[in-house]
Amino acid sequence: MTDQPESHPERSTHGVGPWVGPLPTGPEYDAELLAHGDSRNVADHYRYWSMEAIVADLDQRRHSFHVAIENWQHDLNIGSIVRTANAFLAKEVHIVGRKRWNRRGAMVTDRYQHVQHHPEVQGFVDYAEGAGLSIIGVDNVPGSTPIEHTVLPEKCVFLFGQEGPGLSEEALAASDQVIEITQFGSTRSINASAAAAIVMHQWVMQNRFGVAPAPGD
Repeated sequence: MTDQPESHPERSTHGVGPWVGPLPTGPEYDAELLAHGDSRNVADHYRYWSMEAIVADLDQRRHSFHVAIENWQHDLNIGSIVRTANAFLAKEVHIVGRKRWNRRGAMVTDRYQHVQHHPEVQGFVDYAEGAGLSIIGVDNVPGSTPIEHTVLPEKCVFLFGQEGPGLSEEALAASDQVIEITQFGSTRSINASAAAAIVMHQWVMQNRFGVAPAPGD
């Protein structure tokens, strides 16, 4: 990939307008976007890049954690979790259960994020074992470990359940360990997409920035 040229485009309300000045010639640039503007929700560094070029660049930098979501009730949170996985540069997202999921919350980030489908939990478990990934269930159930006291493996897949019921019994049994997010209010659980963001950020803090988990009580 080539460096961003010094010339700059005219900004519009949504994204940027057509390129102004000599056109860049790098292979990552999309001729249609240069001519007509780029209104996509992408980082400035990726303005005017083709989708394929963006995915290829992300693939060179993705983190080693994966994210999985059980999809038995067509949870509306799945799209938001995919969007968050893209923001934290997850390796892949896995949908376990129903293949169809509501993509509205993803805000088209599923185009830049690798998503796999596993019809059954066992198929997902087989994949994780073959890829050398520890399965980390996320649910506030008896025996779970607070995330702030947990060392998160570099190669792992975080497994989230449905909003409300949480992880299925089969998913809990398949997890190598189960972690929970410590809460202080009256509600039993927090939004699944919010929980996913907290967990991914904790992984980044530990494995990218070297922040050790807090000592246990």
